[in-house]
Amino acid sequence: MSQVKVDTVVCINGSTLMVFYTPGHCWEFRIISRSGGIFGEQKIYYTAEAALRTGLEWLRDER
Repeated sequence: MSQVKVDTVVCINGSTLMVFYTPGHCWEFRIISRSGGIFGEQKIYYTAEAALRTGLEWLRDER
């Protein structure tokens, strides 16, 4: 069983940003676009806040 912990889900302009924790990869984020595409990097963030900040930057740059 996977032990994924979802910390934050934010919807902005039709896109959804999710910040989550996995034991093997620490904190990560993914963005689900309006068209259903999933975006993100397999980078490790050591806090949920750092992953959220980077995800919000991605959304800002998307516009």
